[in-house]
Amino acid sequence: MPSVDTGAPARAGAFPDRSLPSNRRVSLALFAVGLATFTLLYATQPLLPALSADFGVTPGRASWTVSAATIALAVAVLPLSVLSERFGRRTVMTGSLALAVAVALVLPFAPSLEALVALRVVQGAAIAGIPASAMAYLAEEVHPRALVGAIGLFVAGNSVGGMTGRVLTGWVAEGWGWRAGLVSVGVLSLLCAVLYRLLIPRARNFTPASLRPAEVLRVVRGHLSDGLLVRLYSLGLLFMTVFGAVYTVIGYRLVAEPFGLSQGLVGSLFAIYLVGTVSSAAAGRLVGRLGRRGALYLAIGTTAAGLLVSLGESLAAVLAGLVLITAGFFAGHAVASGAVSRTAEEGRAQASGLYQMAYYLGSSLGASLGAIAYHAAGWSATVALTLGALVLAAGITLYATRRAVVQRRLEVARGC
Repeated sequence: MPSVDTGAPARAGAFPDRSLPSNRRVSLALFAVGLATFTLLYATQPLLPALSADFGVTPGRASWTVSAATIALAVAVLPLSVLSERFGRRTVMTGSLALAVAVALVLPFAPSLEALVALRVVQGAAIAGIPASAMAYLAEEVHPRALVGAIGLFVAGNSVGGMTGRVLTGWVAEGWGWRAGLVSVGVLSLLCAVLYRLLIPRARNFTPASLRPAEVLRVVRGHLSDGLLVRLYSLGLLFMTVFGAVYTVIGYRLVAEPFGLSQGLVGSLFAIYLVGTVSSAAAGRLVGRLGRRGALYLAIGTTAAGLLVSLGESLAAVLAGLVLITAGFFAGHAVASGAVSRTAEEGRAQASGLYQMAYYLGSSLGASLGAIAYHAAGWSATVALTLGALVLAAGITLYATRRAVVQRRLEVARGC
């Protein structure tokens, strides 16, 4: 899920002719594009055991079908956010979605794992144009009173798409193989793209900006020199390292003994994502009660507890662990990503883009390192790796807590 950054507030009177049906049309269009985006991005994740068996490769090598796409997205999201400032949000989203869907329709015919990975690099880079542009488009084109609901539908499309792609490919692959699973994702994303294109209105409030690399670099350097923002980026990377490792490897564990689940049942486990939808929505209330750092401690603790519970040898223990891991991850991600847009005083789009870069790099690291650890020493090694990432996240949060305490003491001393 991308961080919600609406950019600068809309000017009063900027939406004189904007009606509720128009807002609904925009919201539905962005829901469709959000669903397509995350259906495509993680489509190969539940298919990794089948890819390993078909191509005769290790989990670590097969996991590159996930990592390649997320790394490409992480690298491309900031440049494409800059291009959307010049050529328009709608133009960048349309071009990105068209290319991503075109690649999706070619993926099932990849003759080798190397070709599949190469195509996923292109697809991930194409997908990057959507999170780079969607939030800005909503902020500019939707009436302020309807903006929160529109953003909610886009984020819902992300989470539903992430779940739908995995469940759909899992069940189709069980009956007809992994190539048919990818065909189903390609067809679904094509339908979403057609719906998006039919619904999305022309931009009426977009003003092109000149491409000034020096200004972009100045803003980015400012964000990277801000200690708080860097800590938030690091937290996003570490949380996603855990999540990427767990959901990349869990299919391998559950198709093996003593569980022996089918490909379809393993894909269905991604319905647990719905737990994350609830926990991310509750993150705001947690921050209100516990403060940002308190909410982060709770998220880290919940995720760590889930990892430990998942070490059990019963299916019930594994499922309970996944529920806790998912709830903790989405809560932590929501707190960290929300804090980014509140912290940045300028260049919020770039600040959000940097967070997304760190977030998807974490996904890539988790997918690759988690699979390597599992291949070397089983699920316990993957759990050890991810617990290490959480220890780092807790250390960053503890450092921030100590800085806040010292700062308060200094303020009290100055007041005296």
